[in-house]
Amino acid sequence: MSIYQLKPRFQALLRPLVRRLHALGVTANQVTTLACLVSVGLGLWLYAMQPQRWAFVCMPVWMLLRMACNAVDGMLAREHGQQSPLGAMLNELTDVLSDAALVLPFAAVAPFSPLWVGVVVVLCGLSEFAGALGTVVGASRRYDGPMGKSDRAFVLGALGLYVATGAPLPEAAAWFFPLLAAGIACTVINRVRRALAEAAQNSRTAHS
Repeated sequence: MSIYQLKPRFQALLRPLVRRLHALGVTANQVTTLACLVSVGLGLWLYAMQPQRWAFVCMPVWMLLRMACNAVDGMLAREHGQQSPLGAMLNELTDVLSDAALVLPFAAVAPFSPLWVGVVVVLCGLSEFAGALGTVVGASRRYDGPMGKSDRAFVLGALGLYVATGAPLPEAAAWFFPLLAAGIACTVINRVRRALAEAAQNSRTAHS
């Protein structure tokens, strides 16, 4: 089960906005690039400037808006004839960069371990790489959970909201990122296994 499965309903809510943006001449690649720039800017600001903890309220707000941007750029591409090789590459590359930037600020929050935050950054990139490799082996682009991009956005947004309240984090919270890393590692394994199974099924079907 993954929050990604709710995407069709989310897209239905956004479709009037997408039509309006298309009429205004906004392109999918522009939305993708803007979302990445905001993600990187927000992540670097929270990490480098280390503002007061209330500033982490930006995290859940932006996570929701980022998910909306991800849905909007895909709908502009698919439903309004804007699909392109450049767009496909931008979509994958900017997701990895944005994930890394938005996880980074938590390395400066006690009692989280910078090492485990770094492990999560690496695994986020690996999970998206594993998903994209599905098309290389003859399967579809894989979005399997349990910790896909939408799920991570929800979890990190909730964590950012908690940090923003200023409430003390117990020492047990140090296990948050190791557990998140385990969930993302399971996601990588699921995507690889299911991509291989799908590719094998497609191969059997093609030769039957």
